[in-house]
Amino acid sequence: MKVLLVVIIVVVVLAMWLVGIYNNLVRLRNNRENAFANIDVQLRQRYDLIPQLVASVKGYAAHEKEVFTKVTEARTAAMNAQSIGEKIDADNALTSALSGLKISLEAYPELKANENFLQLQNEIADIENKLSSVRRYFNSATREYNNAVQTFPSNIFAGMFGFHREPMYEISQEERPTLEKAPEIKF
Repeated sequence: MKVLLVVIIVVVVLAMWLVGIYNNLVRLRNNRENAFANIDVQLRQRYDLIPQLVASVKGYAAHEKEVFTKVTEARTAAMNAQSIGEKIDADNALTSALSGLKISLEAYPELKANENFLQLQNEIADIENKLSSVRRYFNSATREYNNAVQTFPSNIFAGMFGFHREPMYEISQEERPTLEKAPEIKF
C-alpha cells in the first residue's frame, strides 16, 4: 500500500513538473508574440505617419521624386508583409528608405525650418525611438523563449510539443556593411 502511494505521488509530481514545463514554454511563446504585436502597433503608427511626411516634403522638393517613391513603396511592402520574417525584412527596407529621405532633406535648409516638417520630424524620431525600444523587448522575449526551448530539461519536451528556436529581430546582411560604417558628420 505504501509503495503504491509513493508511486502515485511520484507520478503526480512528475506530471505536475511536465505541465509546468509545458505551461512555461507556452507563456514564453505568447510573451514573444505579444512583443511582436507591440512592434506591429509602432509600425502601424509609423506607416500612418509616412504619407503625411511625404506630402509635406513633396511641396519643397518635387525633384526628389525617386526618394519619395522608394519610401512609399517600402511602406506599402511593409504593410502587406504577413509573417514575422517578412515584417522584419520589410521594416528593414522601410528604415533604409527613410534614411535616404533624411539624407535628401539635408540638402534643403528651408525645409528643415518649416514648422510642419519639424513637427513631423519630431514625431518620426519619437516613433523610431519607440520602435527601437519594442524591438529590444521583442529580442529579449525571444532570447528568453529560445533559452527555455534549448536548455535541459525543457528542450526534451519542447521538441515533443512543437516548440522550436525562433529568430531575433536583426538587420539584414545587405544592410550590415552600411550600418557598421561610422556616419559622416558635416558642419
